[in-house]
Amino acid sequence: MRNPRTTLRRVAVALACMTVALTGLTACSDDGDSSEGGEVTLSYAVWDQAQVPAMEQIITEFNKEHPDIHVEIQVTPWDDYWTKLQTAATGGSAPDVFWTTLAYFDYYADGGALLPLDDQIEESGLDMSNYNPAMTEAYTFDDTVYGIPKDINAFGLFYNKTLFDEAGMDYPDDSWTWDDVDEAAHELTDPAKGVYGIAAPEADETTWYLTVPQNGGEVINEDGTESGYDTPETIEGIQFWVDLVNDEVSPNLQQLTDTDSLAMFTSGKVAMYYGGSWDPVAIADVPAAKAFTGVAPLPEGDTSDFYSNGLANSIYAETEHPEEAWEFVEFLGSKEANQIQATTGTVIPAYNGQAGEYVKSMPWLDAQALVDQLPNALPFPVSLNTAAWRDFATEEFAKAWTGEVSVEEAAQTVADHMDEALAEEQE
Repeated sequence: MRNPRTTLRRVAVALACMTVALTGLTACSDDGDSSEGGEVTLSYAVWDQAQVPAMEQIITEFNKEHPDIHVEIQVTPWDDYWTKLQTAATGGSAPDVFWTTLAYFDYYADGGALLPLDDQIEESGLDMSNYNPAMTEAYTFDDTVYGIPKDINAFGLFYNKTLFDEAGMDYPDDSWTWDDVDEAAHELTDPAKGVYGIAAPEADETTWYLTVPQNGGEVINEDGTESGYDTPETIEGIQFWVDLVNDEVSPNLQQLTDTDSLAMFTSGKVAMYYGGSWDPVAIADVPAAKAFTGVAPLPEGDTSDFYSNGLANSIYAETEHPEEAWEFVEFLGSKEANQIQATTGTVIPAYNGQAGEYVKSMPWLDAQALVDQLPNALPFPVSLNTAAWRDFATEEFAKAWTGEVSVEEAAQTVADHMDEALAEEQE
């Protein structure tokens, strides 16, 4: 999509409906979706199955005031979500309402795929000061709001208390550093039992986006014009993870591709992993894992900084039902809806004052350790077309995870590609 502003516009209805059949992440909502009684069906696209129960509960509450607006949740796993959304938006048949994330927000806002919300916000009296200001700012493009903040991400070191007890080791705490993680990972690795000390996936948001800022490095410079991947501090922040794989205290790339870190942790195959504030709701679904899980603050490097993402709910610019879609998004941004997210332990809401409810929802876990990380959060590294260099970085660093190239070589290649992509954005 070289010209997103043009290509994200709707084309013929026939193509839209064809996309419905092909992608499964579409709305294709026309007059046939409304009954004679004025009922409307909205499609709502998300990527996290673990959050669906909370979303269903929110929809139930929404329908008490809006019985004629039906909402159908469409779940598409993260690996396919953006490809399908891009195809659907290009074909003019994207879901009426969908989750957006900072890595892709600017691209879709600039491309005309998102409905501007300033008028609706003013007319409804929605108070945007209710939300974390960093998230509100992040989902504003060219001084226009295109997304109502949903949540904000925090991270911690999740650990298996049973495995620590069996090894006679103290649990991680706020004094831990990278060296402590490395030492514990080696001690907890037990090849005879098929247990690894830690999971070190090749996944930026839950690995080097946490350690690079702690080491004084950066993925992108402050004004978004140059890559920071080729700096020594950034390379060291990535090398930390590759060393864990090379030392065989983490599953290798193929193993973690076949079975992700969370699944390996809940099955007792890894003793530690760096996880997000959205993970406890999934862990709680596995009784044995719920019993053995603990969480500590992120181990420190030179600082405690980390990159933090957060989601928003956006409306498709070409929705057939903009008024109803706004009614739904406005409710998704309400205190009531955010309390449901918090009290179910689903996520830390972007709505101010709800983090405490998130903590109280999980008496089995010291979730305060996650919330306490938020003051150290830095803006997620993005540009106008983040995917143009982020996807390339993922592909290139995979070669370092498998030993095909060194971290330094991969970082230089990524930096060169990224600088070219950023330069094109400035043209």
